Amino acid sequence: MIAPVKLRLPNPDEALPDRPRPIVPRAAHAVLGRPLTPPFPEDSATILFGMGCFWGAERLFWRQEGVWVTAVGYAGGITANPRYEDVCSGLTGHAEVVLVVYRPAVLSLDALLALFWENHDPTQGMRQGNDVGTQYRSAIYCGDDASWEAALASRERFAACLAAAGFGPVTTEIRRDVPFYYAEEYHQQYLAKNPGGYCGLAGTGVAYPRAAEAGR
Repeated sequence: MIAPVKLRLPNPDEALPDRPRPIVPRAAHAVLGRPLTPPFPEDSATILFGMGCFWGAERLFWRQEGVWVTAVGYAGGITANPRYEDVCSGLTGHAEVVLVVYRPAVLSLDALLALFWENHDPTQGMRQGNDVGTQYRSAIYCGDDASWEAALASRERFAACLAAAGFGPVTTEIRRDVPFYYAEEYHQQYLAKNPGGYCGLAGTGVAYPRAAEAGR
């Protein structure tokens, strides 16, 4: 039985206290060989995706041409500098997310959004498949107005497709300017280090309508 607090976001007076120091990953990306922390290339952009367990989601994105680097971490909550056990308690409000640093000249934001929408079920609320709790909610956290507006528009388009296929309302949280906290070193590129490890990614089978196609 999942404790009720795991199925709703905590209020500020319920949240765990901030930790004094952030996690700062020292090792390079296990697949791409690049630093996980800024500074990133000037021609790159960043976005955060929450799709349930971050292990499989990170692998999905690091495989894409045009992605400079990926990292996993926590975002969307209250507690600063959380640790994994804090997030698992449901008392920080954070989701497990993937930081995607990409080059828009090579890989468009709409292509990233297609990967996001098609590779998980954004109608499940505080869960993703058998992974249950607030940390597994669907989320997009953007760094500027343009990506935020594009994410909102993409949600509307995909929600219509899901409804036509018999799915319920989309529960994906879309916000901007949300702090990102790196996860522990052992979580970074977990499935590259543990090829037989757990991956909970599972889409709905519904195709995402690309922005260019929707505008025709």
